[in-house]
Amino acid sequence: MSYLKDNFLLKNKTAERLYFNFAKDMPIFDYHCHLPEKQILANEAFDNIYDIWLAGDHYKWRLMRNYGVDESYITGDKSRKEKFIAYCATLGTAFGNPLYHWSQLELKEFFNCEIEINAQNAELIWDWCNEYIALNKITPQKLIESANVSHIFTTNEIFDDLTTFTEIAKKDYKFKVIPAFRADKIMGVEAKAYKSYIGMLEAYTGGVNTIDDLENVIESRLQEFIKVGTTASDISVERVYPITEKPEANAVFVKAMKGEIPTDAEAEVFKGYLTYFLFKLYAKYGIATELHVGAMRNNNQVMFDKIGADTGHDSISDENSIKTMSRLFDRLNSENALPKTIVFNLNPKMNAEIMALIGCFQTSEAKGKMQYGPAWWFLDNKVGMERHLQDLTATGHLGAFVGMLTDSRSLLSYPRHHYFRRILCNYLGEMMENGEMTADENFVGKLVQDLSYNNAMKYLNMV
Repeated sequence: MSYLKDNFLLKNKTAERLYFNFAKDMPIFDYHCHLPEKQILANEAFDNIYDIWLAGDHYKWRLMRNYGVDESYITGDKSRKEKFIAYCATLGTAFGNPLYHWSQLELKEFFNCEIEINAQNAELIWDWCNEYIALNKITPQKLIESANVSHIFTTNEIFDDLTTFTEIAKKDYKFKVIPAFRADKIMGVEAKAYKSYIGMLEAYTGGVNTIDDLENVIESRLQEFIKVGTTASDISVERVYPITEKPEANAVFVKAMKGEIPTDAEAEVFKGYLTYFLFKLYAKYGIATELHVGAMRNNNQVMFDKIGADTGHDSISDENSIKTMSRLFDRLNSENALPKTIVFNLNPKMNAEIMALIGCFQTSEAKGKMQYGPAWWFLDNKVGMERHLQDLTATGHLGAFVGMLTDSRSLLSYPRHHYFRRILCNYLGEMMENGEMTADENFVGKLVQDLSYNNAMKYLNMV
């Protein structure tokens, strides 16, 4: 039997009542994730726990590397079972790491398995879960529906095939899968593969030779995304770059299309202009923008060359772009072109700066038009979520918050929503029992439901 109890993370009776009476049974809206939509459409039954639990999950890979596990047991040639056992052995002593909690929650929720995860129990868990998978014919649809998910926003590049979403919509799934629009690869003008990305874009439109051509095809692709239900976009940058002018950006784009690699300074010129253009475009079509800042990517060149991006070799950047973010928001606001925006910050040192800044651009256009996004990536742990709530309530308005997401490539990540809900209910429960806020549990319970689901649904135009 694992250490998980019904009152896990709930330190008082008020917190327990808030969670079980109001939060627990609310649906899940996963408004930012990286699930592969083609896998959801194919809906093929899984063969084993490794394929669901470990394949592609760089959170888990990173933890294993921290424990000194050889790469052959992570992304290498060891068998699925050997990799699974290595992860269980890693997790056994990872006290305080969110994966120590999440993984146990995942086994309990999806496989009815409450065996404590460690090296000693690894074989037993392997057999238990694989037998459960075979008996119940576990598919992506079953996993998502069992988690009470109503909507999923995948993150899709501008040139991705949208027919998959049309086909998913024809299925009898109890949930909707909708792409969020992303142009990050088109923004990454310094990438060696940049011309190939433009080539994939040209398949939809013909030649793209100038910045004007690029703007036109971006807008036409956004229109196609909107036809399949898109209401959100995503921009991910290490920092926000100064706004530059179109002729400067065009010169960098033309250079890249000649096969030349722009300098870092030139790349920033292009990204500064394109970020501004994208924000204006999203405002034009009423598309909410999820702005992710603070990730320093692909730090380990050896591993990048060996296994590529998004494999657990990114980290937190110390770049402070609060002034350029301010100038971006101010110019857009002055031009009546600032869309609803969720700012996801990866460096906790920037929490207060970002919270204070977004408060300068709120309007009645939406409750919490400018959002301080939930604790993300390296911060979506107990400490990070608690600090996020503290910073949010200290200088913002909790009632307007859009709540949690998974930001995950794993179909088993939905317990993260309940992890957040427990932390939220405990945060409010402690203030209630300390006499720091109203003791009206029904009133506070309605707020908990809004933060769990309702606010995000309204903010992203799903209701």
